[in-house]
Amino acid sequence: MSSFQRILIANRGEIAVRIIRACREMNIETVAVYSTADKESLHVALADYSICIGSGSPRDSYLHLERIMSTAVSLGVDAIHPGYGFLSENSRFAKMCEECGIAFIGPSSDAILNMGNKSTARELMKNSGVPVIPGSDGLIRDLEQAYELAEGIGFPVIIKASMGGGGKGMRIVHNRDELASFFHQAKTEAQNAFGDASIYMEKYITSSRHVEFQILADKAGNTIHLFDRECSIQRNNQKMIEEAPSSCLEEEKRRQMGESAVLAAKAIGYYSAGTVEFLVDEDHNYYFIEMNTRIQVEHPTTELVTGVDLIKEQIRIAQGHSLSLTQDQVCIRGHALECRINAEDPDNAFSPSAGKIGNLHLPGGNGVRVDTHIYPGYTVPVYYDSMLCKIICLGADREEAIRKMRSALKELTVEGIKTNVTLQKRILSHPAFEQGHFDTGFVAKLIGQD
Repeated sequence: MSSFQRILIANRGEIAVRIIRACREMNIETVAVYSTADKESLHVALADYSICIGSGSPRDSYLHLERIMSTAVSLGVDAIHPGYGFLSENSRFAKMCEECGIAFIGPSSDAILNMGNKSTARELMKNSGVPVIPGSDGLIRDLEQAYELAEGIGFPVIIKASMGGGGKGMRIVHNRDELASFFHQAKTEAQNAFGDASIYMEKYITSSRHVEFQILADKAGNTIHLFDRECSIQRNNQKMIEEAPSSCLEEEKRRQMGESAVLAAKAIGYYSAGTVEFLVDEDHNYYFIEMNTRIQVEHPTTELVTGVDLIKEQIRIAQGHSLSLTQDQVCIRGHALECRINAEDPDNAFSPSAGKIGNLHLPGGNGVRVDTHIYPGYTVPVYYDSMLCKIICLGADREEAIRKMRSALKELTVEGIKTNVTLQKRILSHPAFEQGHFDTGFVAKLIGQD
């Protein structure tokens, strides 16, 4: 067993702050890397050591593998935590850590590689007995094959980038006439976003729920799930509101899906925290979408309903420890909701809203948690993801959690920039949301984009 003395956080924003706080509680020193645009960011102030690694552009800082590794080696860190985004699912970065004798707080580079290629992941799950959506066996070679497959499985279909994520390189095709243009658009976007134009195709499930299962696995092969999260409230495939547990699952279906999530992780020899994502159709059939080989933005909802600190568990697993609990020790207590508060203007096509924050008041109270890196006078840079904070509320049941979130959003004040708070309030007050009657197309219909 290794004992970490110093961890480098290869990230920024609220997740960097979250990791630093967990490390403090474990008596582990932290190193923050930052760009020139993040000089005044909270994670820089909170870490024990802070090193500037480049300009505001992510390619010159948070995505610059060599600079981050050079910093890690020079400061003698024991491990690197990549957070989410940036290098968190970069198999080359994980491999560099392995070769330099620095623990990567995440899975092996092989696991990242296998799950990072969505087409490969799909085939691995299919061969392991995890349900997958009908679609292509491997990659789509050309347009002719795309036409043949689409006619075979029936429209609508969805084209996906093999190395995709965040909705990039993804197109829904409703009929034969749309296929050629969307095929080329998806390939071009995939190439620009991921440097890889490979795509695959699946049947598009028109009315579905997006439900994911949190898993934990240690290096000895012990694997458990920490139940489910509902992630159907999303815009352009970007999640807005998450909750744990999902309101659409009966207990037997929850048990089946949990077992499939564990099976998926074991199929690739996975260790660390991870998330297995599924689509659930109107008949309550479920299908594997992908596995995220990192901590998720929405992990606090699971922490609140299970009482498990997922960041600490990640660190413990990376040190070589066994899981601190077994499957029968994990249970759900209450219901949690998370709202992502973004610096964007919903009234102006959701354009980013950078600038200096003036007056700021964050909500509080029993069962209210706020994960953030912002403060009065903080300047939101133009280079990065627009998320300002996450508000997470825990209630005895879903109804109480919704009431608490409404109260928290009413209390929140962020002046100087535009935010999506008004839209979040609108969603939470919609009768369909209150009753749990929604799918992944809910937000698009609400704002008139469908």
